[in-house]
Amino acid sequence: MTSGGPSSATLSKAAVETSAAEQAESRTDEQTATRPRRPARKTRASSRRTRIEGFFAQPAHDYAYHAPGRPVTVLQAGCLTSLDELGLDKLRSDGFSISVVSVEADPGRLRDLAADIIIGDLRTIPLPPRSFDIVHCSLLLDRISHVPLVLDRLAAALRPGGLLLLRIRDRDCAAGFLDRKLPRLVRRALWRRLYPGQPGPFPAVYEATASARGIAAYMLMRGLVIAQRKTSRTLPHQPERLCRFLATARWLVSRLSRGQLTDDHDEVLFVVRKPEDRFARVV
Repeated sequence: MTSGGPSSATLSKAAVETSAAEQAESRTDEQTATRPRRPARKTRASSRRTRIEGFFAQPAHDYAYHAPGRPVTVLQAGCLTSLDELGLDKLRSDGFSISVVSVEADPGRLRDLAADIIIGDLRTIPLPPRSFDIVHCSLLLDRISHVPLVLDRLAAALRPGGLLLLRIRDRDCAAGFLDRKLPRLVRRALWRRLYPGQPGPFPAVYEATASARGIAAYMLMRGLVIAQRKTSRTLPHQPERLCRFLATARWLVSRLSRGQLTDDHDEVLFVVRKPEDRFARVV
């Protein structure tokens, strides 16, 4: 008997296992080389919408994309501010048909608008019911009277599911208090220094409904849903000395009123949705 018998058997068995493993790896490599690779998935860029910057622009775009196949009709109540904050040019470039109707009581405030213009008072002009998808009312309610009547007419002209986009100067803030209490000549001089070349100043009516609390109460009473709300502080930065003086005056009014007339903002923005069901309420 040879003394190396068991050791030789062990080495032979190991060599067989190693050879089998190498053959298995070789077959795996061949299968991998011959197997067709799956093409990389293409991202559907056309189906993805880029997010639009702007407090009013994003809800307007979401509404348009959820109502395909028909033109989007927009009512602009008052021509003081531009429709650029709705991003309508982006919607038109995406293939949507956008029609705009603008209502203005003073023809002198009209600019070059790409819209059908109606000269008249929102309290009396005929507005077809349930005919507009989006109603844009910016910086109007604080300078007119009979605000609930105007809001009633705007809401009636809105289609179920449509959007009412409101921007108001808040009555219950330090800036609104100063705007109401300053003499007309002082307001006119301040406006010419702060906003040279722009139309104004406008009447400082500021009814109770033309405030953040007044708008919230009205919407609750009429069954309209406030989807979004935002405040902003819009005091200009030039001329510097005058702006510092006005900022100090606002702060002083806020302190003397113990915070009831806030200096944190002077404008409030609302995105209001008209429910599909007239009996719907927010719980």
